[in-house]
Amino acid sequence: MTKILTNDRDATLLGQAANSTPQLDILHPVRQWLDQIQIRNAKFAKLLYKAIPAQCPFERDIKLFERKIAHIPPLCKLNPLYDQLVGLRFRALCYLVDECGIDIMSYS
Repeated sequence: MTKILTNDRDATLLGQAANSTPQLDILHPVRQWLDQIQIRNAKFAKLLYKAIPAQCPFERDIKLFERKIAHIPPLCKLNPLYDQLVGLRFRALCYLVDECGIDIMSYS
């Protein structure tokens, strides 16, 4: 038997119930693992800093005779682990600067 919505409260409760369905996140353990990596070694921090790019390497302007004819937008945001990788690179950078006293400008 179907219940007829009698007022706004019933409609709101129905909307909340539809939005509260649990979603399966299969990458959650990987995200958690990346967020929990602690950097305690300068060599490891340098490796992470160099291996993870500061900006999306896929963004390009396509030019023909010095005129821009197309633009490929940054696609890194489509990576489901993008935020964790950028955070890991930032933690590596902070370790190198704060703990090791290394000038990062020499790596650029």
